[in-house]
Amino acid sequence: MPNLHWHFVKGISIKEGAIASSVAHDSHNIVVVGVSDEDITLAVNTIIENKGGICYVNKNKDIKEVLKLPIAGLIGIEPYDLKCHKYEDLDILAKMNGSKLSSPFMTLSFLALLVVIH
Repeated sequence: MPNLHWHFVKGISIKEGAIASSVAHDSHNIVVVGVSDEDITLAVNTIIENKGGICYVNKNKDIKEVLKLPIAGLIGIEPYDLKCHKYEDLDILAKMNGSKLSSPFMTLSFLALLVVIH
C-alpha cells in the first residue's frame, strides 16, 4: 500500500470536479485537489492510467481531460503545439469550474514542496 499524505488546502477554489498532476515539485508524486472523493479518485486514477500527466475530471459531467506526460511523469511525447493546446484546454476547464488562480496547475505543482506543506 502506498504511503499517502493528506493535507487540506484552500484557495484553489475548484467548485466542481478535481485537478491532478504528476508534476509536483520536488518529489513528482501525484498531487490532487477536488470537491469529492469520487472526483479525487478519478483524477488520481487518470494520472496513473496515463503513466503521468495533468488532468481535470468531473464525474457528474462525464469530463475527463488529460495531458499525458508518460516520460517520468514530466515529459510528453506528442508534438509541442498539441501539448500547449491541451494545457490551455485544461487551464480553461479548471477556471470554468471555479478556480480564480491565474495558473491553477502551476500552483498545484508547488503545493507538494516540503517548505509549503510543513
